[in-house]
Amino acid sequence: MGKLIYAGTTEIGFEDRVLAHLQIVVGLKLRRKEGFFFSWRDEQSVGDGRSAIWVDPSIPLLFRYSGGRQPKINKSWLEALTLSSNSAQGLQLTEEIGALGADEVNADTAPGR
Repeated sequence: MGKLIYAGTTEIGFEDRVLAHLQIVVGLKLRRKEGFFFSWRDEQSVGDGRSAIWVDPSIPLLFRYSGGRQPKINKSWLEALTLSSNSAQGLQLTEEIGALGADEVNADTAPGR
């Protein structure tokens, strides 16, 4: 399990595949100097609720992966996450969608990379 480290103090655990998709979507927003909310469902071990953070270019983020291999990127899921990041509610982490395999690309060829 990898971690998203927010503001140097808060560590949020996500699978490496999820982190790779989040890194692309968050990177696209921050390159445009756009702040936004990011929310996700918490694991049962931390209460099974929802959490949200404000993501802004002035707040340091670190994407720490547990594995050494770059996960494949699911274009359908990436597009859905990108659409939600542009909504009034901000980026909502959803379950992965789309067919696996044919719709996957390497991270270096994903949109905006």
